[in-house]
Amino acid sequence: MPEAGGANIEVAHHLNEAHEPQAPRPHFRIHQFVEIVEALLLATVAITTAWSGYESARWDSIQSLLYGQSFRLRVEGQMLETEANQLKRYNATVVEWLKAEARGETKLAELFERRMVGDFRPAFEAWKKTDPLHNADAPAGPFTMPEYQDSRTKAAARRNQDAAELFERGTQARERADEYVRVTVFLATVLLLTAISQRFHSHRIRTVLVAFALLMLAVPVWRLITLPRM
Repeated sequence: MPEAGGANIEVAHHLNEAHEPQAPRPHFRIHQFVEIVEALLLATVAITTAWSGYESARWDSIQSLLYGQSFRLRVEGQMLETEANQLKRYNATVVEWLKAEARGETKLAELFERRMVGDFRPAFEAWKKTDPLHNADAPAGPFTMPEYQDSRTKAAARRNQDAAELFERGTQARERADEYVRVTVFLATVLLLTAISQRFHSHRIRTVLVAFALLMLAVPVWRLITLPRM
């Protein structure tokens, strides 16, 4: 009988355990939610990192292109300035023309006249009409005449101005590429926090890290939306 009573007690104990409701796992839903958020974080970081890297590479290419064009225009401008200075020195033979005219050496004066080239000739012809040998009020030389138009110097100035503008645009492209690089650094930090959170079994710690990663993700996402794109 005692053995039967003990058996009954044991059976009753098992029955009581069977009817007792099992304690719910309080962290089951939180755990699933955190995993879903982590997966979304990783997907968002992957997409935004690829986008940021692409934009950074494109802006780098634009910067190189603009710098190259700027350098080419500066070289062309320097060549035009050199040509303009050479022509000015060449056309400075007007002094010799004056000497020949003053001595009455007509053929020599005509020879110097034929040597006048480029934009200098119209100014020289207009200056000669002022009778510089006998008119004390005549302009000092052809270079001071309104008819004198130094097209090479003006073209060189335009090229230098265009080169400066292209260089400035290239610098802006470089700055935008750097902005995208900084976005990538933020994204790498978000990725690191998400990876660290997966190493913890504590749901509280894991949730805090994921929440912090979400807050940090808002910064690069906002920058990607507002930054200029190619």
